[in-house]
Amino acid sequence: MSDHKPVVVKIGGNALGPEDTTFQDVVALREEGVPIVVVHGGGPLITQWLQSMGIRSSFVRGLRVTDEASLEVVAAVLCGLVNKRIVAAIRAVGGRAIGISGVDAGTVVAEVRDPDLGLVGEVKRADPGALEVLLEHGYIPVVAPVSASPEPKTPLLNVNADTVAGAIAGAIGAERLVFLTDVPGVQDRDGRVIPELTPAKVQKLIESGVITGGMIPKVEACVQAVSYVSTAQIADGRRPGALRKALANDVGTRVRSTG
Repeated sequence: MSDHKPVVVKIGGNALGPEDTTFQDVVALREEGVPIVVVHGGGPLITQWLQSMGIRSSFVRGLRVTDEASLEVVAAVLCGLVNKRIVAAIRAVGGRAIGISGVDAGTVVAEVRDPDLGLVGEVKRADPGALEVLLEHGYIPVVAPVSASPEPKTPLLNVNADTVAGAIAGAIGAERLVFLTDVPGVQDRDGRVIPELTPAKVQKLIESGVITGGMIPKVEACVQAVSYVSTAQIADGRRPGALRKALANDVGTRVRSTG
């Protein structure tokens, strides 16, 4: 393995824009010896496919309520279409990417803890074995967040990609976890980006309603991740050089265990 500690990059469903250079940045960092794992979501595309099938989407605390019919679409879109598009995009700019899901090799095992969400899992454990093998051989693992369940009747679970990214970062001993999304970072009530937060400050912003909706799983995953990594951060992936700028602490919101 490289002397560099790994970096986990989570790419959101709306995180890539026409000026985006994320895949080029990922490949360049890998060539510089930085082991990188990409975790991706795909919520907007899942919603489109569900709508085309006449299935309504509903969310609780930023998480998609998932029944059996929805889970089939979630798995097909995330593990199939989105995952392979990202693998192909990385290969197109010279990278060596391999797409897997949380199910493969039991990389992420989850369990249902909130029946109101249906077949949505919370991470129970993450196994770094397969990822470490891929990183050791110079590959860029691209991970879909559909995860394994210990229950034979429900072998697959829909798990929030932000949470999966945090669990994987902890499992592989990552130095940093970067969430590339479609917002510049966590914003205060006046719309200004907050450059740095602690877990305690995150909790206050959630309780006061400043952080809402889909941003909640992101900041909660950041809080969870800083138990294992030095820094977790949220940045706008649609901007040129966003990943490199995030790693240089030039953009976005950083979450650290202490201020």
